[in-house]
Amino acid sequence: MPTFNVTEAKARLSKLIRQAMVGEEVIIAKNNKPVVKLVSLAMPGQARRPGSAAGQIWMAPDFDATPSGFEDYG
Repeated sequence: MPTFNVTEAKARLSKLIRQAMVGEEVIIAKNNKPVVKLVSLAMPGQARRPGSAAGQIWMAPDFDATPSGFEDYG
């Protein structure tokens, strides 16, 4: 696990957050003593697959028609 002192962690916080988001644990130390472990709250899910919802979505033929009573707003 990579360990960073507070000063270095402050300077590289964005990078350390990205590391934690991909599952890496990052240790932050004060006076060279580990005090904090930076970990992601949720592990990244699986990669999205284009077309995985094919056939599961239905759209009415008049989905973009203006509802009655709203003609003045279109």
